[in-house]
Amino acid sequence: MKHLIVGTAGHIDHGKTTLIKALTGIDCDRLKEEKERGITIDLGFAYFDLPSGRRAGIVDVPGHERFIKNMLAGVGGMDLVLLVVAADEGVMPQTVEHLHILSLLQVKCGIVVITKTDLVEPDWLDLVVLDIEEKVRGTVMADAPMIAVSAHTGQGLQELTAAIDRVCENLSERDVYLPFRLPVDRVFTLQGVGTVVTGTLLSGTVRVGDQVLLYPEELPLRVRGVGVHGVQVGTAQAGQRVALNLAAVSVEAIRRGDVLAAKGHLSPSMMLDVRLSLLPDVDKLMANRARVRLYIGTAEIICRAVLLDRDELLPGESAYAQLRLEAPVGVLAGDRFVLRSYSPLITLGGGTVLDPLPKKRKRFRERSLAELAVLESGSTEEIISQYLMEQGEHLYTREQVLRVITKPDSEEALEQLLAGDRVVSVYADEEEYLFHRTRLKLLLDKIIAVVSEYHHRFPLRSGMPREELRSRVFGAASSRVFAAILLEMQAESLSLTAKTAALRDFHVEFAGKWSRARDTAIRLCLEKLFSPPAVDELRAETRLSPEDTKELLEALVETQEVVKVADGMYFHASAVTRARDLLREHFRTEPELSLAAFRTYIDSSRKFALPLLEYFDQQRITYRVGEARRLHASFDNRGPSMID
Repeated sequence: MKHLIVGTAGHIDHGKTTLIKALTGIDCDRLKEEKERGITIDLGFAYFDLPSGRRAGIVDVPGHERFIKNMLAGVGGMDLVLLVVAADEGVMPQTVEHLHILSLLQVKCGIVVITKTDLVEPDWLDLVVLDIEEKVRGTVMADAPMIAVSAHTGQGLQELTAAIDRVCENLSERDVYLPFRLPVDRVFTLQGVGTVVTGTLLSGTVRVGDQVLLYPEELPLRVRGVGVHGVQVGTAQAGQRVALNLAAVSVEAIRRGDVLAAKGHLSPSMMLDVRLSLLPDVDKLMANRARVRLYIGTAEIICRAVLLDRDELLPGESAYAQLRLEAPVGVLAGDRFVLRSYSPLITLGGGTVLDPLPKKRKRFRERSLAELAVLESGSTEEIISQYLMEQGEHLYTREQVLRVITKPDSEEALEQLLAGDRVVSVYADEEEYLFHRTRLKLLLDKIIAVVSEYHHRFPLRSGMPREELRSRVFGAASSRVFAAILLEMQAESLSLTAKTAALRDFHVEFAGKWSRARDTAIRLCLEKLFSPPAVDELRAETRLSPEDTKELLEALVETQEVVKVADGMYFHASAVTRARDLLREHFRTEPELSLAAFRTYIDSSRKFALPLLEYFDQQRITYRVGEARRLHASFDNRGPSMID
């Protein structure tokens, strides 16, 4: 069953609260000051059952100009607005301002309700109707039905109720499958219950026991109780007025303007990219960087309006702007907002959020304006593509992309991009990360340039350490994510090992000084097969620097021409092979090998024989028993040939 939120709007003392009481039997004025002064100061709430059986929630807003911010806190979640005009006064200043606000927020539909008809003559009522028709022309209320009522006599109330029910038939349902989001419009505490918040559930579902986050603070909370129209329920759905009892949080920790939402659904932001329109009848222009009041959801925030393509905005004009906030807010693309002047408090205009998490934009940049044009009127595929193209070194998961781009067809559009290979998904750390193919190509170009430069600097190294490469080109990615990105790229240009990355056509070559130094080092190691030269001797003979000597030896180890047996001790590969042959011969007839016997076999000193035996221990060819060695079981079980 559809859920419906009905709200009121109109000038002070035009009978909004009285009308609601006549429809519902509930007096929305709950504050002592409201009772004493006979005016609505803050939001009031009620409900009533329609002829169809649907239950409609009602939000009553104040009409006095001093309480417009309270009115703005209530109007955002309305499905249907009753624009109330008293027959004895007609259209008044706050009627017009409320009408502007309804248009700026693009309230779905409305009904014009002319109240206090028992106080005027029919001829006067006809004049009021004509005046209203003129004032609503070109606004969201232009095609709204107009119904004359009297809360005192009951005239027209039945007709009004039926009209509300008919409107409900044509309203589209809010999406209960989207993530939960509820802007807070009231916070209070009840004895024996604790902290309670109320609001209109904009999307999703909330249940007792749900874990939610309070934005913009990102405070984790648990829902202890769910109430709808004064009745405790297990579940509430989008489109309902909801009261939530929250566990383990003080009433001081929450304020009107905060938003309760599913974890990850929002992100606090200090900037908003918007399409901003100035009202046509506002009496002054808006200068760049004007300090204004932003009303969005139930929040009021001071901000600067940075005009991106002009120095001033004239009445009736529209422009792209970036709102730079003095406090964080959690909103979504597509959310509507109202701007009022900082002082005096006058409604200036409003618009639509295009990007709730933008980068800081410079003014008069064609690229920025083109990006905003895509966000405003591009297809969902174009918006997702642009978003991923701008990611730079940021990592975006599928969940994050769909959280920011909240179009109805976002998932379908993303699947089309993936199927067309315009977007690539990479799986790592139990997440699916998304990259635009063009952005991935730019990253590959950067990787190739960095690896190429590394090959030039270190021509004897077979590849660049992957961790060093990650830190230089994509430090935002974890090792696992970067490994997955490299795997996506390797078929094109890269050759990967577990620890290194190299260009596919790169090969280690000993040229120039390296060729001469290699020949010298190999000659010395062969001449002293089991008493190899020390590193200092090699450095002196090759005439290399200490750093270059280290490079040469590591390259010879990688090409398997020499073997690093211990720190600073390098044997020619043939020496290690010959020593293993000697071990094989020995263990064919003997169960153990002593150090002295091994020294005799290789005709060398303890200085070289012991490190060589310890190397064989590390290779799991032998193992030590006291002062002797035995053949390792894995080789012993499979025969002496495993020593080869």
